[in-house]
Amino acid sequence: MTHMRRTFRVAAAGLLCALCVQTGVQAAELNLTVGYLRLEEPAHPVLSGLDPVPERRGIEGAELGVKDNQTTGGFLGHSYALDVVSLAPEAPAADVAAAARDMLAKTRVVVLDMSSEAALAVADLAEAKGAILINAASGDAALRGALCRANMLHTALEDGMAADALMQVLLSKRWTKLAMIVGPTAEDGVRAQTYRQAAQKFGLKIVSEATWTFDSDLRRAASREVPLLTQGFKSHDVVLIADAHDDFARYIEHNTWEPRPVAGGGGLTAVAWAPVIEQWGAAQLQSRFTDMTGRAMTPRDYAAWAAVRALGEAVTRTGSTEETALRAYLLSDGFELAGFQGRPLSFRNWNGQMRQPVPVVNAHAQVVAAPLEGFEHPRNPLDTLGTDQPESECHAFGE
Repeated sequence: MTHMRRTFRVAAAGLLCALCVQTGVQAAELNLTVGYLRLEEPAHPVLSGLDPVPERRGIEGAELGVKDNQTTGGFLGHSYALDVVSLAPEAPAADVAAAARDMLAKTRVVVLDMSSEAALAVADLAEAKGAILINAASGDAALRGALCRANMLHTALEDGMAADALMQVLLSKRWTKLAMIVGPTAEDGVRAQTYRQAAQKFGLKIVSEATWTFDSDLRRAASREVPLLTQGFKSHDVVLIADAHDDFARYIEHNTWEPRPVAGGGGLTAVAWAPVIEQWGAAQLQSRFTDMTGRAMTPRDYAAWAAVRALGEAVTRTGSTEETALRAYLLSDGFELAGFQGRPLSFRNWNGQMRQPVPVVNAHAQVVAAPLEGFEHPRNPLDTLGTDQPESECHAFGE
């Protein structure tokens, strides 16, 4: 797909007086167009083709968010639209900037589905000053840290939040000695470092490490190669896999030298969303998404849905589509979003990251959701996951 633009609009009218009383907002006709700017990811070669990336991943999550916004907003006379521009992976930076400028000339709220580098370039455009950009794709900690931007919020799960959730679960099970397998890519190395930091944070110990260097067809050779790789591990409770592209991890479980649970990639994983989540109304959200798209909701879809829903909630509560009012409300203590995860979602006002519980799942069921009971925090237990305010290098938000 080289370039795609499409508009998804739902018009509505009518009043719901009870809701007006509840929110304190007078009914008024308001129209909000949410931009969705995507730089498609280049295909990464992997050993298995069992999990193809949906062509409209993320976009369809945002479309469901528009539909859900209309459920409330339509009664208040509010109208929502989604303006989608999708650029091919090889699109030059100049094309991304031009598309962003064009979109920002039409709307001041834009969801970004792209790499951290591309997102930063968009955020630094003169035309983006004062806009609301919501990162729904990159988990890069730097975007919430030293490279944070005041005009960028994040519904994509920070990588450190997922790592912390996993370590909380391992600690609760007393699986405190970890043996880690690290993939060969730079992204695998980043993930491994995130795991090291999370393990240290919660007092777990990585007793052995190995690098995945095999280029054989594991569909045939896993039962021979994996035992050899893991035979030299020191005594450990769990095998932790740093595999950012879901390449080799699926072949590790049940092939290790010693019978041990697998976590990180394959086995026990911490994700923003998964089809196996059923509690707190999640099954209904999954069903509505599947009915609309014919497939399961992915973490990228969930982040895009949450971004659009957050904007809709802010419009409903403020009675405004003006970006300054929306941003102030999104970052306020009054903002909460029902995210079908058992606890309300909100934004950290020091770096723009959305707080959310992190489901820890296997292939068939949700095992638990972090933060677990006993992991306390003076402000919000969800802030035990990821970079907390005292550790943050983000100073753009002025908090």
